[in-house]
Amino acid sequence: MIETTVVEYKEVSPKDPVMIVGLPGIGLIGKLVVDHLISELKAEKIMEIFSPHLPPQVTVNADGTTKLVSNEIYFLKGNDKTPDLLLLVGDHQSATNEGHYELAGIYLDIAEKFQTKRIYTLGGYGTGKLMDVPHVLYATNNPDIIEEIKSYGPTFTEGELSGGIIGASGLILGLGELRGMEAVCIMGETSGYLVDPKSAQAVLSVLSKALNFEVDTKELEARAQEIEKIITKIKEMEETQLPKEYGAEDKYIG
Repeated sequence: MIETTVVEYKEVSPKDPVMIVGLPGIGLIGKLVVDHLISELKAEKIMEIFSPHLPPQVTVNADGTTKLVSNEIYFLKGNDKTPDLLLLVGDHQSATNEGHYELAGIYLDIAEKFQTKRIYTLGGYGTGKLMDVPHVLYATNNPDIIEEIKSYGPTFTEGELSGGIIGASGLILGLGELRGMEAVCIMGETSGYLVDPKSAQAVLSVLSKALNFEVDTKELEARAQEIEKIITKIKEMEETQLPKEYGAEDKYIG
């Protein structure tokens, strides 16, 4: 494979859909949220994206079979209260700077194809500290919708996101603005130490308000409780060790 390839499995005709992007990043927050939505809401896979910019490997399934790493698009039909959804999730982000730009462009091409009215990218904001109640932050490429986004619960403090937003979650906002496409990044605070289902719950809560849907969160809650046990042990260790210092470039990896 010498170029990125998009395989379409099923033709759909969504009406004014919203795209939700949950690719791997710090705390795996975005991926946790979108994987949970796909599972709970029974979304259907309609596309798969293979690329030489993704790591050169296959994943090994529970039955011993293998699958080439890829990113996938799922579709969920909305109703009178909720919009049609395009859900982008995957195994990895690009391993190269050039690939980040190319893949972000392809994701936007797909959004344009379906006349997507807004894109939400999801991720984590690394603080380097363990916290009991993670806050949710936002960034957007359209100043006209800031008050609307705030009404869903996320906050923004000037200078807090000084490290920028790295990867697809950030590039989709920047490249999307060049195309006149509205995009919002929703980030949950996370230590950066480990997978963070608790922060994923906080992000999912904001997203649910934005899109007016309800989803069972018992699975995420159970995972959060398991992580809490690990965090308790880490906090005990922190009492005798200096906390990790995060540089500006490490604040967020989307």
